[in-house]
Amino acid sequence: MPIATPEVYAEMLDRAKANEFAYPAINVTSSETLNAALRGFAEAESDGIIQVSTGGAEFASGTKVKDMVTGAVALAEFAHVVAEKYPVNIALHTDHCPKDKLDGYVRPLVAISQERVDRGLNPLFQSHMWDGSAVPLDENLKIASELLDLTVKAKIILEIEVGVVGGEEDGVAHEINEKLYTSPEDYLKTVDALGAGEKGRYLVAATFGNVHGVYKPGNVKLRPEILKQGQDVVAEKLGLPAGSKPFDLVFHGGSGSLLEEIHEAVTYGVIKMNIDTDTQYAFTRPIVGHMFANYDGVLKVDGEVGNKKAYDPRSYLKAAEQGMAARIAQACEHLKSSGRMIAG
Repeated sequence: MPIATPEVYAEMLDRAKANEFAYPAINVTSSETLNAALRGFAEAESDGIIQVSTGGAEFASGTKVKDMVTGAVALAEFAHVVAEKYPVNIALHTDHCPKDKLDGYVRPLVAISQERVDRGLNPLFQSHMWDGSAVPLDENLKIASELLDLTVKAKIILEIEVGVVGGEEDGVAHEINEKLYTSPEDYLKTVDALGAGEKGRYLVAATFGNVHGVYKPGNVKLRPEILKQGQDVVAEKLGLPAGSKPFDLVFHGGSGSLLEEIHEAVTYGVIKMNIDTDTQYAFTRPIVGHMFANYDGVLKVDGEVGNKKAYDPRSYLKAAEQGMAARIAQACEHLKSSGRMIAG
């Protein structure tokens, strides 16, 4: 199927919310990892989200070029072509973008999509994330409001972060402390600034102990009830029935999370869960296995010629794609909860 249109993406998110499941949002940095993500969603018979961080986009442009917009556009254009061969809906998203990179990443990409929409085409990306976790909340929401005006016009959905995700990703690092938990006041300020959908749709990456990086299950102290508290306080403010979920929530920093914690978070309105560390390992592990198993083939040991079939990148990238795809399919299964994420 073609990359999701704005209407299809909105329907995907609505379906997740109504049926209490979440889409894995898979970070990619190359055509190889993007192919693996597409394959994984197809094998799971699931729609999904593929996303590109600032660092991932810079890498994709080439280590000599190092231009975030060039890399993001290249991956998105590649996805628009290749995704048509798969029987699932895929949305394209850009991950964490801090304040100092907005003018060099998100704003130019929104402008590219606006130009496409002005010509009667669909936007290049379906959503973009503004990560304002490093600035005061009032400034975070002021910038978010300005970006929301732009994304609505370009038929794009905005994702914001309210709170702080601990650990480190793409050079953005935060301490692991009490700031990892979004407060009820933070939720209320968010809806005051951005509305409840009347100003445009947005996703909220609220934090409840999330941490980026590699942690064993049980080592991350998640409190999913923080999400329910936020939904409840905003529902009350808006006069909505008890149990309503006014926010579309995003789960960042899922490494080390227990499955029951993931499922609980999904029941509170999480419809998107970012996955990066696990799929990086799933991609790299088969390559390591290939190199160890074919040591004398990938190296010209003792003056020998090696084995071209062993050091041809296709020989090990094929296994890497398969390994990452399998991990993504597993993630789709874990995030089904009580609903189904089958391609719509």
